[in-house]
Amino acid sequence: MTEFVFRLPDLAEGLEDAEIVEWRVKEGDRVELNQLLGEVQTSKAAVEIPSPRRGLVKTLHALPGDLVRVGEPLVTFEVEDSQPGVVGRVPQEAKPARRVHLRIRRD
Repeated sequence: MTEFVFRLPDLAEGLEDAEIVEWRVKEGDRVELNQLLGEVQTSKAAVEIPSPRRGLVKTLHALPGDLVRVGEPLVTFEVEDSQPGVVGRVPQEAKPARRVHLRIRRD
């Protein structure tokens, strides 16, 4: 088992922090990828936070009402593998992009 620390992501351009509104999981819960962990409130909107990994919730690093800065720990998971996780899906390209090399001709 490996520990994975999920930090508060940058939720919108220029925002530095968010307030924990509620947790929808508790320490000891098993969660799936993209399962809703909780909700935070920024100065602009309420945002639901999905799980970036599948695993066991080991530690919730803040309580409802706490202000968490971008980059600070939100949740520590115990995961079965060390593969990186993401929130949502990342499309994969069928072929790698072709590089184009330009030559500048100077006369």
